[in-house]
Amino acid sequence: MADLDHSSPVLIAGGGIGGMALALTLHQIGVPCQVLEAVPALKPLGVGINLQPNAVRELYDLGLGEQVLDTIGLQAREWALVGRNGHDVYSEPRGLRAGYRWPQYSVHRGQLQMLLYRTVLERLGPQAVQLGQRVVGYRQDEHGVTALVESRDGRRHEQRGRLLVAADGLHSAIRAQMHPSQPPIQWGGAIMWRGTTPGVPIRTGASFVGLGSLRHRVVLYPISPADPQTGLATINWIAEITVDNSQGWTHGDWNRRVALEDFAHHFADWTYGWLDVPAMLRGAQEIFEYPMIDRDPVPTWVDGRVALKGDAAHVMYPVGSNGASQAIVDARVLGAQMLAHGVTSQALTAYDERLCADISALVLRNRGAGPFGLLGLVDERCGGVFDHIDDVIPATERESFMARYKAAAGFAIETLNAAPSTIPHGARVGAGG
Repeated sequence: MADLDHSSPVLIAGGGIGGMALALTLHQIGVPCQVLEAVPALKPLGVGINLQPNAVRELYDLGLGEQVLDTIGLQAREWALVGRNGHDVYSEPRGLRAGYRWPQYSVHRGQLQMLLYRTVLERLGPQAVQLGQRVVGYRQDEHGVTALVESRDGRRHEQRGRLLVAADGLHSAIRAQMHPSQPPIQWGGAIMWRGTTPGVPIRTGASFVGLGSLRHRVVLYPISPADPQTGLATINWIAEITVDNSQGWTHGDWNRRVALEDFAHHFADWTYGWLDVPAMLRGAQEIFEYPMIDRDPVPTWVDGRVALKGDAAHVMYPVGSNGASQAIVDARVLGAQMLAHGVTSQALTAYDERLCADISALVLRNRGAGPFGLLGLVDERCGGVFDHIDDVIPATERESFMARYKAAAGFAIETLNAAPSTIPHGARVGAGG
């Protein structure tokens, strides 16, 4: 088979946040690409997420700066943990207030995906994204890779490319082929109910608040500015309990619409002067149930000319605001390695060496509760009942705990602020790359 010419595209399986970020990165460095997305039409689905400053920096470098991101989200000002008794466990400023050169954003996942999608179409053209095309497998040779693609009507065809990058999520067919003996999806027993409710923002007005205990908590944060007329913002919330997981996940769907009555009793008396949790739950028009799941890490994200990224590589518990952020960072590191090694399998290997081990460790750290582990320490030391948190966990211990997490997740302030751009301004892959 003849070698592919240098106009042959990098194939991207999946048009989520990670896939679109990679398409924009490849366009930035002059590498043709083709996105293959399974759904017939992209819609702004999902719930609230946080983008850490390390990911926001990369979006800025893609030309998606503050003026753009402020249209879809809110710059976060604080991250706080509060005990079940309503007393503060830990709080710290976030984003610009913490000294980062870039903000942290609270956004609706679907709005971010649609922003990236629109930008891909504007910059790469409408042909850059093929909808209704699911990559179900691959084969490769020394010259390139062939994606096996299935259309919505069940017809199959093949598409050749120089490389194939799997950004096809939790149920990635590419990962399944690359690691056929991988263990099944791992569920640790936590069940999350998620929704959005109009409400008055608390604390700073842009605070991420985790309230309760390690195994029984509510997380809430605004994902829009407060309306000047009503004072109400869109509050994203997650209500969570941990149950016995010995029988596995028995509810069928991985996400399903549920009624408030299915779970509200777990939080019936969670009322405080500054927050009425039952009222917040009642205010949601739609509520969805999700198991908190991840996958055991795999030893490599690369097979020759094929690489995994985003959730296909490292789906993790949503406890540290890392999932979407890391998917964006993956894309940028991949681009940087193509600048260094060309559009080659060597670039994929360098990407794997740069990220796989460290992010696999982060997956396991998040499985161990991530930053919410502080609430676990409170449970262990005082059963969650305290008047002054310093009597339970000294301030220096709390700060050290969080510093270790931020370093592991790649957004330690001093390190991030001092780091050079992942993709130097104006850098492009050479004609022979």
